[in-house]
Amino acid sequence: MVLNNSSDPKAPSGLRWFVALTPLAGAMIFPILVPIVMTRVSIGAGVGVALALSSLWFVAMLKTSEMPH
Repeated sequence: MVLNNSSDPKAPSGLRWFVALTPLAGAMIFPILVPIVMTRVSIGAGVGVALALSSLWFVAMLKTSEMPH
């Protein structure tokens, strides 16, 4: 059971913006950056960027998830 307590500290404003923009940024950057790297460098580099970017995005999403304690 989750109880709302008015004395709970709130997250700093900068962290709230980061949490709000993380899904949006990942969803916009990924489909733009990967094809550009694939066409300008190589398909292998594009796959590497896709793997690295999706891993970083996944970690950021896990770190900033708002799960009840």
